[in-house]
This record gives sequence, C-alpha cells and structure tokens, in this order.
Amino acid sequence: MKVRIRDFIQTVDGWIFAVADYHRPRGIRCMLRYVPDPKGDREANGIKYRKLDFDQAFDFLRKAKPGYVKDLHVIPETDILTLYKPEVMLPLVAKKDPKLNKIVSILRDGGIPQESMGITGSMLIGLNGHTSDIDFVVYGNYWWKARDLISDAKDDGRIQDLNEATWKKIYSKRVPDISYEEFVAHEERKGNRGLVDGTYFDLLFTREWDQIAAPHLPGKKVELRQISAKVKEADFAFDNPSILKLDHPEVEEIHCFTHTYAGQALPGESIEARGMIEDTGEGLRMVVGTSREAKGEWIRSLTLLKKGSPRS
Repeated sequence: MKVRIRDFIQTVDGWIFAVADYHRPRGIRCMLRYVPDPKGDREANGIKYRKLDFDQAFDFLRKAKPGYVKDLHVIPETDILTLYKPEVMLPLVAKKDPKLNKIVSILRDGGIPQESMGITGSMLIGLNGHTSDIDFVVYGNYWWKARDLISDAKDDGRIQDLNEATWKKIYSKRVPDISYEEFVAHEERKGNRGLVDGTYFDLLFTREWDQIAAPHLPGKKVELRQISAKVKEADFAFDNPSILKLDHPEVEEIHCFTHTYAGQALPGESIEARGMIEDTGEGLRMVVGTSREAKGEWIRSLTLLKKGSPRS
C-alpha cells in the first residue's frame, strides 16, 4: 500500500487516522483523528464522529487498542479498511465547494497540474462543516510555485491575507516560545496561509514519490541545547518533519516536528534554535518539537528579525 503524509485511513474499527510518516517498516504510522460517537458533532454517511486532539487520541488508544500505542501508532495494513488519497479526492470535493475550487483554479491557471494538488483534513474524509478550514496539499517542488501564485492572488484581491484577530487566535492556539511579534514576522513571510472568501486555508507540502528517500537514522537523546548556525539547505523546510541542513561545527541538521516552526528560515540565513540533541551514530542533529507544544524549544531566523517585521 503506497501512502504519504496527508493521506488518511479508516480502520476496521471505524476509526480515522492521518498518515504521519512516509515509511512503512511494519505497517503505516498514523495519528488518530476521529472516532464514531453518537454524540459527535461531525457526520459522514449517516455516522456521527468526534474529533480527538493529540492527548485525547493517546488516551483513547491506550484504553481501546494499547498495541497501537506500544508500536508507536503503526497500524497493520490488515486493519485498514479505506485509504483516502488527497490527490484522488480533490476533483470530487472541489466540485461541491466553490472556495476550494477557487484555489484549484488559481493554481491550475498558474501552471500547476491538478494531479500535483490535493485536499486533506476534514474535507478529504467528508467530515467538514460550514466553518471548517481548507487544508490544501501541493506535492513536491510545485509547492514553492503554488506559494508564489497565492501571493500574487493576495496582491490582486482574489485571496485575502489574515487579519490581526486570526493571527492572535493562531498564536494563542500554538503558544510558541517566541513573542507574538516574532511569530507573526516569521509567519507572514512563509506565505502559506490565507483566507479565501473568508475561509481560512493552509498550503501544505508533501513530497513527490521520487523525493522520498530512506528513513532517517534513529537517534539517541543527548541533551537539550541552544545553538546558533547558518542554514545551508531548506528544500524540505515545510515537510513533516521540517528539515534544515546547517553549517555548524557539530549539529548537521534540525528536524522540526511542530508546524509552528516549519519553514522558519531560508538558505543563507543565520538562526538560533533550541531543542533536543540526538546522536545518530553518524553525526548530531537537533530535534525541535519533542512535545506537542514544544515548550522550551524554538527556531528563530536572526536574519529576518534583524531586518525587522514586514509590518513595521
């Protein structure tokens, strides 16, 4: 079974998971997102569901399927009933949703093939409501072009930028260990968020099949450390994990597992980062996002902050 991050699966128990890894040594690594519940506020095919956050998902599986938790949320393929593919479902979902179709049209008219786009999240599995966000996927190097096209659409008014109230809501939800001003300065530059006719959307990166390499080497935790370094490469800065290759005497890469700091710096920029140092046996890397809220961990582009916020 070929899967990538942003795909979803439904198991024989009726539980719906988001795929969280490109590699499948014994099954498919996922995070539980929805479970059937007669009191749930989402509905698809006559079945009501409730959405679980990170901690709720762990608690649910510890009681209902402890084997999944013990095996780091690797789901055996024999337990999978349905696979939801963002690129396959996009044309069907876009026909029913004018706002989603508007994003598709902007990107397609700008030269991005429709098969290089997708829809994920609640819209992919039919559990979205009128107020649901749009989680839009673009595959491989087309993602960077899509971001430029969204920027152009903001300039001419087809897409709107986020307002102050929305930025404050996002900051409050993510509770990063950097100031609100620094958070917004980084986020505005990323250009991967916007409003389409009043609905919030994210532009999400997923690797093309030919970009999926061997799994990352496992690492042994060493210590929590703060470093300063220069970024050499950021091709997968918006992937999960977000990866920055560094020019640093000891630490070769940063692997960031929180969306808060994905895409935080550009090649050639100086950064400050704090996270867990791991030894892979072939070198050191830093992991940022060792907990859900990444307390005491961050990535800051010193180059960007020295220039000042785009708002100032």
